[in-house]
Amino acid sequence: MELYSIDISSFKADGGAMFGVVPKGIWSKFFKADERNLISLMLRSLVIKTDDRVILIDVGIGDKQHEDYLQFLHIEEHEGLVSGLATHGIKPEEVTDVILTHLHFDHCGGGITYNWNREPIAVFPEATYWTTERQWDNAVNPNPREADSYLPENLLPMQDLGLLDFIERPGSFCEGVDIRFVNGHTPGQIIPIIRYGSKTLVFGADLIPTHGHIPVKYNMAYDLEVLRTMKEKQEFLERIVENNYVLFFQHDMLYECATIVKTEKGFRMGTPMTLREFTS
Repeated sequence: MELYSIDISSFKADGGAMFGVVPKGIWSKFFKADERNLISLMLRSLVIKTDDRVILIDVGIGDKQHEDYLQFLHIEEHEGLVSGLATHGIKPEEVTDVILTHLHFDHCGGGITYNWNREPIAVFPEATYWTTERQWDNAVNPNPREADSYLPENLLPMQDLGLLDFIERPGSFCEGVDIRFVNGHTPGQIIPIIRYGSKTLVFGADLIPTHGHIPVKYNMAYDLEVLRTMKEKQEFLERIVENNYVLFFQHDMLYECATIVKTEKGFRMGTPMTLREFTS
């Protein structure tokens, strides 16, 4: 197995929204806000390459939206998605599976693009695009809280082009990759767990998007059920500490991965590391 991280691009979001009821005086110790109270967040994907599969976890925002939409996100290109894959010798048509942890625009938009005639086409034409049926149903029939995060141009082409399939139950996705479901941030979110030799990597998705969200009480205002998020985080963090797993941060500008420690004040980041350091 080979693991690669891709820093697709960064964007900005309101710091208060990213940390909910946590006071700015506390969350600003993790991330400094600009004069508009915006903090920078990474769009980071994980590539899992096995003997017979190339699995891509989440695909960023993409490039379909008009400028009047994108301007509010303050996107800054980093590696890019397709170009980031290319640095590891992977072509889009070689990707066999795209696991979408959930269908908010910043996690699934990069899987669909437009051709010259503004018709939707698959960025990864040979891949199956995986999510959960619960998340799909929630996305195509969105509640008022999440409606702005589910964009039809990201979602419907996956179904129309025959790309979409559902992970029906938690457990083994393939050799070395397990799947768990959580529901506090959004119903049916996927948390992949990757066994790399004697080590294990937990893809934090939007359950624990940055190192600033490790404390159980530090959660996003975007979460639909904050108390459920806290319970799910508690259970995951206990398991991570107990088994010496490493956590992969999808939205953290500063750190790719880290160990977790449990102190008398709760869970905190242990040793930060790059994915390359994890795999070495």
